[in-house]
Amino acid sequence: MGKELLYQKFNHILDDTLISEIEKVGTISTFLKDDIIIDINQPLQYIPLLLSGNIKILREDNDGNELLIYFLEAGETCTMSLTCCMGTSKSKIRAVAEKDSSLIMIPVQNMQAWFHNNESWRNFILESYQTRFDEMLEAIDNLAFMKMDERLYKYLINKVKLHTSKTIIAKHQDIAEDLHTSRVVISRLLKQFENENKIKLSRNKIEVLL
Repeated sequence: MGKELLYQKFNHILDDTLISEIEKVGTISTFLKDDIIIDINQPLQYIPLLLSGNIKILREDNDGNELLIYFLEAGETCTMSLTCCMGTSKSKIRAVAEKDSSLIMIPVQNMQAWFHNNESWRNFILESYQTRFDEMLEAIDNLAFMKMDERLYKYLINKVKLHTSKTIIAKHQDIAEDLHTSRVVISRLLKQFENENKIKLSRNKIEVLL
């Protein structure tokens, strides 16, 4: 199943020779929802290619509070972990399974070698850097310029797109942690959205009325 997913998700990006090499050196790993895949300050010996599921990438402040940076979908990799690998430093992010996910883990030395001798891999990495850079700029803009109600509604819309479902299974506290605010604020804003007929609330469940 892992090899089938690898070809399905990456054959339009990576050439057949490289996919064969990834099959040989890569290790398939599976994670359940909320499992930590990469943690802050963890030495990185492998980089992940996401085969199925979704992953959220988080930063942490000095008090241990988390802030959501971006989501990864199947067919993508985390360029923040790539940056750490290239510099042989420790992880500066936490990667958490948004839902049950499978990945293929590639040893750092292979990733570095392919960057120099395989054009399809180099293009994939550079495009990934650009995508993630744009998303980090967007995250900064959201923090700097958007009100919390705007950030929350955008978060909900992104969740709908990510899971291709209008129903979001999440506790208010979990959303608060992702957006670096309090549960009370999130609950108040969600109730406001419900009164505006933007969403429908039930226990640990939010239906977005698009």
